[in-house]
Amino acid sequence: MKVGRSSLRTKLILSYLFVIVLGGILSLVVGSRIIRDTLLTQAQAKIRYDLSSARMVFDGKLSDIRDVVRLTAARESLRDGLAKGRTDILRRYLGRVRSENSLDTLNLLAADGRVLFRTVDGVSAGDDMSPDGLVRRAMARQAVAAPQIFSREALLREGKDLAERAAISFLPTPRAAPPTGDRETSGMMLRAAAPVLAEDGTLLGVLEGGVLVNRNFEIVDLVKELVFKDERYKGRETGTSTIFLGDVRIATNVRNERGERAIGTRLSDEVRRAVLDEGRTWLARAFVVTDWYITAYEPIRDAEGRIIGILYAGILEKPFLDEAARVLRTFALVAVPSVAVLFAILFFAATRIVRPLRLMAAATRKIAQGDLSHTVEVRSRDELGALADSFNLMTARLREANARLMEWGTTLEKKVEERTRELREIQDHLVQSEKLASIGKLAAGIAHEINNPLGGILIYSHLVLEDTPPHRPHHENLKKIVKETTRCRDIVKGLLDFARPKDPEMAPTDVVDVLKKCLAFTERQALFQNIRVEKDFRPDLPRLVGDGAQLQQVFMNLILNAAEAMNGHGTLSLRAFLNPARTEIVIEIGDTGHGISEEDKPRLFEPFFTTKEVGKGTGLGLAISYGIVRKHSGSIDFRSEAGQGAVFTVRLPLQGRAA
Repeated sequence: MKVGRSSLRTKLILSYLFVIVLGGILSLVVGSRIIRDTLLTQAQAKIRYDLSSARMVFDGKLSDIRDVVRLTAARESLRDGLAKGRTDILRRYLGRVRSENSLDTLNLLAADGRVLFRTVDGVSAGDDMSPDGLVRRAMARQAVAAPQIFSREALLREGKDLAERAAISFLPTPRAAPPTGDRETSGMMLRAAAPVLAEDGTLLGVLEGGVLVNRNFEIVDLVKELVFKDERYKGRETGTSTIFLGDVRIATNVRNERGERAIGTRLSDEVRRAVLDEGRTWLARAFVVTDWYITAYEPIRDAEGRIIGILYAGILEKPFLDEAARVLRTFALVAVPSVAVLFAILFFAATRIVRPLRLMAAATRKIAQGDLSHTVEVRSRDELGALADSFNLMTARLREANARLMEWGTTLEKKVEERTRELREIQDHLVQSEKLASIGKLAAGIAHEINNPLGGILIYSHLVLEDTPPHRPHHENLKKIVKETTRCRDIVKGLLDFARPKDPEMAPTDVVDVLKKCLAFTERQALFQNIRVEKDFRPDLPRLVGDGAQLQQVFMNLILNAAEAMNGHGTLSLRAFLNPARTEIVIEIGDTGHGISEEDKPRLFEPFFTTKEVGKGTGLGLAISYGIVRKHSGSIDFRSEAGQGAVFTVRLPLQGRAA
């Protein structure tokens, strides 16, 4: 054993020493690369956030323009002036709005999209702007805002100074794709349009306006101020922001060699293909005009989703590279003495490690032999102590698992019995549905065949009865024939109602109102004179979509059955409430009658099954009620014990209920 302990300790010392020496060499070789990549990764994560902030500033400016246009269009003075044709007053008023809110354009259009006037002096009006996408959406009564490309011709209609401001000459840019011309004459406008509506909602006109982004440095400078805090490194600005029209810088705080804003310089070809052609967001280092930056580019899209430009945010790469070099030097100074200290600790650490491992090995052998009560006594507060605690916890869990397995074995049969009972109930329900469907088909055929001859018998028996004087001996027999034939006709009608139920006419229905109507129909009948009615209708019940007449037929059947079961003496209880999940309305109709016997329960909803005397019932009421409730995606059930009354429960779902 002594030789074994010494051998393991030697192996640990040699292993640790090899790892330390190899780690030191590898750290010196690849440390610079790791540190550099780490810092650049952090820079990329930061620039991703900075780009999101820049997008918020860009969208915030667009939202401000939309709010100005929308709120101005909603003013009563503008609506009244437009309705009365006071264009001169409106021109002066909107001119002040344009000036106060630093808008480059603010135009009032007629309801058909024709320009009534432009607030910029010296520009023409009368042209049709209805083909414009934003104007079309405003004519459809939407307040919208989006960036949009204006051609030179469109800019000239808004003012010659805008067209001149938008024109930007291309400047030679390293790594950019070959230019297709020598200048950019189009402009990017941040535009908004809103409808001018009369009080009755009639479209009176459209107000549209915007700001030209070309050579407008408000957005990019605000991004630099808010996001980058105007930080500088060795006299240079570390953070920059740019708005591109296509691949041309039209608003930027990136500086060229002369320290001027790099308006007219162009995007590198690699980034252009990724962002403009493929629509991807670019997050990587890129060469920007004069130096390398950690950059983020994302497309700017117009209202139709077309890519018209790029929003850029970038930070200078050099501060991160210098920081990586400084960290590497610090790491090298710390690594050398650390190797010596670690080597001195190895001897003592190896000795402490060996003893707990021996104890762990002995414990695993006992556990393998089935002794789940064995524990390991290791009091160290390091990973070995944690391992020993986990080992002891594992044995405790094994004991608990073994006990649970024994408990699960005793309860498994109970669970199987519960599942079997549930399956049996489902099977009984399916058998009931199939039985009713089969009986329905048979009943429809029989009713169809006997309905016509039965009608003839009833007509002719009536005629013979009318022609037979009351004193003749056949008069009473004919009255019985008419009565029984009428009863047959009612049975056939019930058959047809059961076999070919009418589709419910769905409409918002108040279940409580339906129940109250049923009680109003029955309260004056002699059968209900000695019946006490208890009502419990919750006041917050919502309306559901259903056929009120058919539901009334269901409730009337149940109420009449309850009254007949009590022979006109007892208590009739009606309850209506929401189930706990608030997904369905539950209606309970109970009585204190003779109840339902066990042999009658399985046949209760079968057609023609009745416990009433012959001639007092067809046995179709509950079968028809069952079909109506199923048509409403609901369910009908009952609970009863012989001699203790019965309670019928109707559940109607709230899916698609009326507001």
